[in-house]
Amino acid sequence: MFIDIHAHAYRKPVPGIIGFCNAEELIEMYDRLGIEKGAVLPIVSPEIYLPQANEDILDMAEKYPDRLIPFCNIDPRAMTNSADAPLDILLSHYKEKGCKGLGEVMLNVPLMDPMVQNLFRHAEKASLPVIFDGSDQVGCDFGLYDDPGLPQLEHTLQRFPDLVIFGHGPVFWSEIGRLETPGERAIIYNLKGHQCGRLPQGRIKEEGVVPILFRRYPNLYGDLSDYTAYNAFARDDEYGPKFLTEFQDRIFFGTDMCFPGMEIPMIDLLVNWLDTGKISDGVFRKIARENAIKLLDLH
Repeated sequence: MFIDIHAHAYRKPVPGIIGFCNAEELIEMYDRLGIEKGAVLPIVSPEIYLPQANEDILDMAEKYPDRLIPFCNIDPRAMTNSADAPLDILLSHYKEKGCKGLGEVMLNVPLMDPMVQNLFRHAEKASLPVIFDGSDQVGCDFGLYDDPGLPQLEHTLQRFPDLVIFGHGPVFWSEIGRLETPGERAIIYNLKGHQCGRLPQGRIKEEGVVPILFRRYPNLYGDLSDYTAYNAFARDDEYGPKFLTEFQDRIFFGTDMCFPGMEIPMIDLLVNWLDTGKISDGVFRKIARENAIKLLDLH
């Protein structure tokens, strides 16, 4: 059985571009996929989805305590819209209520924005791991902006050495190998709403910055949720298992589950690599569930 580090659910349906699961639909998906339980990450910034209350997540987790793990989320602009906002008040409150992490942080400003750094500073003090999504542009998108090579992420890892920061999404996982062009870092859409961007393809000829950052910074962790993580690993069935083995203690299975019926190809990839001996049983168990149990102190 798997434990999911990254999922979404809304208490009631909301209008928008995705028909998010409710708690019951998420659990039904978990039953079908062989997932024991999962962390539910609220969305609080309005760049792409309607914000939801942390209390909704707590209510769902209280109703299904054996299946759903609550995370909290705070928009860095909260309280005072400044870089000295006392966000520790909010984080301490939600941690006391049982929240195990912070995220998914996805407002569309630079990662080194002083208000974002203030949020991360308070998360470090509260010992709450952070999951964020990234972007390769500011404006008309969601996610924290970083430059090619992820220098803003590196500076954040340096600044907060005791903060567990999860790399997630296309801007992060596209740099598992050396980019051919900066435009490979994200999927974009044309003016008619159709996908027209591209992600890196083919075997990894040269390592990118992601494995280098993993080796330099023990507070960098990896979130395998969403298709872009699958793309990063499935493109090379020799390098992918080596990466998972080298960083086995800091890689976590995830789905980024949003809507009923969503496909999760990472499950089949991990199981296949286990069955074919590309990863060991110990590596598989850590990634599938044991790392989550340890980090989130699950019982």
